[in-house]
Amino acid sequence: MSKAPFLEAVVCGKNGKISTVPSLYACGMKGGSIFQLTKEDLIELPPGSQLFMLPGRSPHGYNPATKNISVLDKLDGVAAFLPPGYTVTYSPAYAERGKPRILPLFSYAAIASFNGKFYTSAVRVDKDIRHDSRFIDMDLVLKNIEAFRKIFPSNRLVRHLEDCALKNCCPNAQNFFLKRFEAPLPTSPSCNARCAGCISYQPVGRCPATQARIKFIPTPEEIGEIALFHIKNVKKAIVSFGQGCEGEPLLSAKVIEGAIRLIRRQTSAGTINMNTNGSKPEAIARLFDAGLDSIRVSMNSAREKYYTRYYKPSGYRFGDVLKSIGTAKKKNGAVSINYLTMPGFTDLKDEARALNRLIQTYGIDMVQWRNLNYDPLRYFKEVSLSPDAWEMIGVKEVMENLKKSFPGLKMGYFNRPIPRAAVSRRPRYRG
Repeated sequence: MSKAPFLEAVVCGKNGKISTVPSLYACGMKGGSIFQLTKEDLIELPPGSQLFMLPGRSPHGYNPATKNISVLDKLDGVAAFLPPGYTVTYSPAYAERGKPRILPLFSYAAIASFNGKFYTSAVRVDKDIRHDSRFIDMDLVLKNIEAFRKIFPSNRLVRHLEDCALKNCCPNAQNFFLKRFEAPLPTSPSCNARCAGCISYQPVGRCPATQARIKFIPTPEEIGEIALFHIKNVKKAIVSFGQGCEGEPLLSAKVIEGAIRLIRRQTSAGTINMNTNGSKPEAIARLFDAGLDSIRVSMNSAREKYYTRYYKPSGYRFGDVLKSIGTAKKKNGAVSINYLTMPGFTDLKDEARALNRLIQTYGIDMVQWRNLNYDPLRYFKEVSLSPDAWEMIGVKEVMENLKKSFPGLKMGYFNRPIPRAAVSRRPRYRG
């Protein structure tokens, strides 16, 4: 069998069968612009990936005979959904047929075939295995859930995390029951933003949310009981407020402050983290005074107008987010940016410059390159932007430039424990 001379386009027929088109080169898309993919753009499809059909979306491929982009109107496109730790660099190349429904809330990576293997457009940013399904023992999760019911007979938050682990297949919840890595501490049923791609709330008529939001606010005692158990049983433990199954944790700041004080009265071990939109800088200050160690602030853009168009904040502004970051740094806290990445937007020259300024101005400790789970073409409509291809420098290039400009900047995907030497310099709550 002869080897394929180039990267073949991958398509889906009406029968749902995925196949290749040997006469067409594989392409990727960024912001509506189509690019022919090269081997340098691709990695072999990682274990744990899934292939998605893109209904109502005609795939594109480069035709070397005509030297033009071909549109396959009678077929559907194919995308790869990648495991955590991989950041997408090109979206699949397609055009919508008619008015198809918005795609579900996943990330979508371009895919190609070469020598009988699938390849995808991504870069690995973190080798941590904590969310790798191959290393999550579900039999042990089930066994420990039964054990935890006896340890925590009346803790509502543990019951909620059972659903997260089993129904929503949340790796953080599963890891809690496995007594390893990072334990989730969801607290807030409500939110002060209306993010277009919110995974726990979607208005009627939109694509469904991917997981149910917590329906109650746990007590400081319920939170503290879980956190202290995890810290006691896990080396380099992290406990985190602000999970996918909740709204904005800062809206429950008083409860969280009480929980952190309870924890820190009993131990200085472990890292207490909050994943947040950073909307309430005054609350951030109180939480660090109580013993919070780090925050991870989510943003799709380092530019206010595009942040606002996507997050649709209610009762706060982008300036409050920046003030929260500055407040955390003044409190000696560690700050990560949960940088929701979309090819064709994240790698725009102006966006890259804005991110560079943000890191330099505030001394950001880490950038977490997380994929923005949203329909690629609809995203650009959401933020009202039609970028030109010449403005795009490449997601990998943005990362490499940051490494050169900020040698001490951490880059990855997951929250990291804070070294105790750094934490010990921070004042602790003594009430």
